[in-house]
Amino acid sequence: MATHTQHGRVNHLVKRTRNSTLSGSEHHGSSRHWLLALIPLSLFISFTTLISRVAHGDIPLWHWDWVPALNISLSFHIDGLALLMALIISGVGTLIFIYASGYMAGDPQITRFYFILTFFMLAMLGVVLADNIILLFVFWELTSISSYLLIGFRHESAVSQRSALQALLVTGSGGMCLMAGLVLLGFAADSWQLSEIIHLGETIQSSTLYLPALVLILLGAFTKSAQFPFHFWLPNAMAAPTPVSAFLHSATMVKAGVYLLARMNPALGGTEVWFYALTIFGGITGLVGAWLSWQQVDLKRIMAYSTISALGVLVFLIGLGNHYAYEAAMVFLLVHSLYKGALF
Repeated sequence: MATHTQHGRVNHLVKRTRNSTLSGSEHHGSSRHWLLALIPLSLFISFTTLISRVAHGDIPLWHWDWVPALNISLSFHIDGLALLMALIISGVGTLIFIYASGYMAGDPQITRFYFILTFFMLAMLGVVLADNIILLFVFWELTSISSYLLIGFRHESAVSQRSALQALLVTGSGGMCLMAGLVLLGFAADSWQLSEIIHLGETIQSSTLYLPALVLILLGAFTKSAQFPFHFWLPNAMAAPTPVSAFLHSATMVKAGVYLLARMNPALGGTEVWFYALTIFGGITGLVGAWLSWQQVDLKRIMAYSTISALGVLVFLIGLGNHYAYEAAMVFLLVHSLYKGALF
């Protein structure tokens, strides 16, 4: 009887030792994930070295032939707007990566989480740095796919599954509209390079393809940046882990539509259609987002609707079309990215 009791105690001690070892190794492994923040940090430092160069009008451009027969290339450029967005994405991304290492500590899926989060960040950087409009669309869709995986990260939850699918359907359908609009824009400008298209405003606006291209591009931007009446997907995206929500609301995904409008402003802006479309939808979105945020009692949904309101204000400012409004939009874009991420 005594031997049996001692044998049971030994087994219990072995199990406890094994569990402690496994738990300790998992915790130790998770604690090292903060080192992945070196990826966005190194990118941020690299971008900061370009500030002086870009400020003096020297725009770095990288170009590789992709489909020479169609004059389509893999090209990237960094002008002032692209640099601002790249600094926001990589800078906020560094803080999000560090925050996530503690928030997700002990989660058995933390490695998968960081892989998708890194993919998400790189896709967003691709959107803002791409100089070719076809390449921009490819990265645009990659942000939709990676956001779907992040919003639905807790795939065992039915709520997460529905929210992820809703976000994918809304932004994905908008992406199809964007693709069609960018193709029409390329034909109207007879160029696929953004650095050339933004200087061809008169040529594009005199083309019969201008109006359909504008409508389709606006649909792509409005769905991505949760403009009314496509705003409903963003509050539901709060089903994602908190670091994802912080990154999505502050520096990625929803800012892609605002970036696209700011990027296309020299080529598509200055017309009555552009002015009324952006000011009306942006104004309505700002008011609706603010009103709905007052009706919420859940803190996350309050922040979601306040983000919608802020996005509406950004679109409204870009639509006004004057220099001061555009500068105000860029300042607010930066400020919103900093304070919104900190709220999470």
